[in-house]
Amino acid sequence: MATILVVDDELGIRDLLSEILNDEGHTVELAENAAQARAVRAVLRPDLVLLDIWMPDTDGVSLLKEWASNGLLSMPVIMMSGHATIDTAVEATRIGATAFLEKPITLAKLLKAVDQGLNKTMLKTSAVLSPIKNSLNLAAELTVESAMTGGTLPEMALDIGPQSLQSFNLEGPLREARDEFEKAYFEFHLAKEAGSMTRVAEKTGLERTHLYRKLKQLGVDLARSKRNAP
Repeated sequence: MATILVVDDELGIRDLLSEILNDEGHTVELAENAAQARAVRAVLRPDLVLLDIWMPDTDGVSLLKEWASNGLLSMPVIMMSGHATIDTAVEATRIGATAFLEKPITLAKLLKAVDQGLNKTMLKTSAVLSPIKNSLNLAAELTVESAMTGGTLPEMALDIGPQSLQSFNLEGPLREARDEFEKAYFEFHLAKEAGSMTRVAEKTGLERTHLYRKLKQLGVDLARSKRNAP
């Protein structure tokens, strides 16, 4: 199942969508504005986002455009609104939204849009997972974000030896394969930096609090990483 971020300033909408998606077996993260959505997007890398257009701080279309311009639109985004015009829906689609849902959202339309969005992601990502697997032993400077979106390996890479080679289950769900990769990525940097959370945070581009949360989510053994440090 997938991790889905629901961004809506209305508490009732967030609770309703969360209940429906949880019942379908998905993990749901909630954000009531663009600032919270940015923070969740940076830490958890959701598989899909349900994004409301009209929000008080930054509207959904502006946030979508921001993600697209910064290369962060690596997940399907489904726009939601009860007052949007056709022009707004067309603009969102042009920027990169995969679907548009008009409020009040019916159960059938919600589940159909989510299933279609997740299926597109799995098909797209399967094309880049194999080269990522084969290149893990060369990816000392490759960020998680770059790797998962088909980024380019650096010209000079660190040879970290045969024990760094990982085996990933590419037959399983996308989320599990990505978690395996991210766990290996963080364990590598923890060992390289002798368990220093400060240096790992700087290296991976995450704040320390977000890094701790991510490591806990992935089940990374910090004590073991320090013992394995060179």
